[in-house]
Order: sequence, then C-alpha cells, then structure tokens
Amino acid sequence: MKIKSLLSLFLISSLFLIQCKKDENVSSSDKKDNPITDILTPDEKKEEEKKEEERPDVPDVVIPRKDFGFFPWVYKSTDSVSQQNKKEFTGKALYTILALNRLDKANIGAADTLVVPAKIEDNFLIYSPFPGHLTSLENVKKFVFFSYPIQAFGVYEYGNLVKWGPTSMGKKATKTKTGLMFANWKKEVAISTVSDEWKLRWNVNIANFDGIGWHQYAMPGYPASHACLRMLEEDAKWMYTWVENWVLNKGGATERAKGTPVIVYGDYPWGKRRPWKKLLDSPEANNIPEEEMNKIIEPHIAKIMQEQENREAVILQVEQEKKAKADSLLANKTDASTSMN
Repeated sequence: MKIKSLLSLFLISSLFLIQCKKDENVSSSDKKDNPITDILTPDEKKEEEKKEEERPDVPDVVIPRKDFGFFPWVYKSTDSVSQQNKKEFTGKALYTILALNRLDKANIGAADTLVVPAKIEDNFLIYSPFPGHLTSLENVKKFVFFSYPIQAFGVYEYGNLVKWGPTSMGKKATKTKTGLMFANWKKEVAISTVSDEWKLRWNVNIANFDGIGWHQYAMPGYPASHACLRMLEEDAKWMYTWVENWVLNKGGATERAKGTPVIVYGDYPWGKRRPWKKLLDSPEANNIPEEEMNKIIEPHIAKIMQEQENREAVILQVEQEKKAKADSLLANKTDASTSMN
C-alpha cells in the first residue's frame, strides 16, 4: 500500500477516536441578535447601544483542533513521494511545515526528518500549542508570550489568541533573558550590536540596555541566536505593525509610557529530542494548558494593568497636547492675519 494511502487511513481513523473541541463563546453577531433588547424602552436601548460601542472589538476565540495527525517526511529522500511533496507543499502549506519545524526556507535543505500534518489546514491557528483563550488576560489589550521550551510565541488580544508562530531564541551560551518585559523602540532595519554585518529586519526591542528584541533572521530549527528572538519574515513584519512601542518624554531621554507587555518563559531541553518532533507521537505534545499559562502570567498582571492604564492616560495627554498646539498655531496665524489687515 502506498504511503499516502496509509496516511489517509490513519487520519480517517483518528477522526472517530478524537472529537474536535468547539468554541463555546458567544460571537459579537449573536450578542446583537439577543431578543432581550426587543423589550427594552428606547432609553434603555440607547444605553445598551452605548455599552456595545464602548466594548473592545475582541477576536473570536480559536481552540486548536485535536483530530489531526502528523507524519515524518525525510526531506533529503529522492523517492517519488518525497519529490511529489516538494512540488505540492508551497504557499501556506510550506509556511505551515516550516513553522512547525522552526525553520525558514533557506534552512529546510539542512533538515533531515520534517514533521508534516496529515492534512494541511488553511487556518494555522489550529496547530497552536497555546490556549485559544486565557482568563488572566481578558482585560489586557495586547500581550505576547514566548515559550523557551517549545520555541514558539503566542499573541493575545483581550485574552484571545490571534496569532502564533515559531522562534529561534538564544543558544545555550547566550540565552535569552526571561521574565516580564515591554516593547520599547522598533526599526524596520536595525544593525546588530554583535556584528555590523547582521541586518535585523522588522526589529522590535524589548530589553533596551541588553539589546534584545524580536526580528527576522535565520531559522535553523533550534535555538541559535545571541539572545534575540528570531522570527520568520512574515511573522516579524506582522508583529512590527501590530505592536505598540514606548512613548518617550520630550527630548527622548526618559520613558513616559511602556509598550506592549511581553513574557519570555522557561528553558529549552538542551541535548534532548526537539519538542516539535514529539508531535509525531501525539498532536498535543507541545500544548501548554490554560491553567499553566494563567499560573505563569497572573503574578505579572498587576504590573501589566498598571502600565496599560498609564499608557492610555499618556496617549490621551499626547492627543490633547497635539490639539492644544494646533489650536495655538491657528490662533497665532489668525492674530497675524488680523494685525496685517
């Protein structure tokens, strides 16, 4: 029997053994169709509409599926199946395979056995090792979590997972700093402080004096950096646009408000089997339970909320200062025009 036939049979069997979890959260559209609003008075309806407008736009929760399997692909093989795989796995499919193996396209040739989903899903969030929802983050606007053990990052908005991806963090000799940090400055192309030949694209600094940040760079399939957090270019570019950086006081010497909170957690299993290879044994091998994530994050929530509230106040102040400055310039022009007349 051909390999693909065996894989298809395995996938079909797994569908009967493992049920897919469904999102139990009520969507925003369902809330709008709530029949309770039909019995409200006009004033009450206005109040409800006002509350709805004030509520942040929270993405739908995505809970990773458990009804899929993985198979090993010996990339260097020259047999017909491997050659056909190389032709078929392009675009999103190739991104999925690269991400799951913590590789970029330039390094795929150096890989031996790749972990490949038995079925390539369009929604990459399905393969997330992170929980679809975290109660500890429900009031946090934006948050990023980097897991050292599985070399992956998860992005959350108000407690809901909106993105995840692979990373290559600090090697054993130059480990990445762990703990709570915040996004500082960002630059489309930064030059590394280790070597001026290293161009760090879509760089977002999270430890200013240590020179640590996330950015696009080579993804070899294991922790290889000099303490930074490497990403695939697609991910680094998306994160660059999404992240909120710090706000500085006039002159740029002191910080006025912090950027997006970031937690880097854990340590890599140095010298042991690469964690994502365990997906061949179980699709849940890399999953981090919600309870565990909440336990890691909760000690930092007070600080995160304090900085978030300060940032919101500072942004409002900045807007008011800009408006006052614009009004002053307009008033000066008007006075100048009047005096000339």
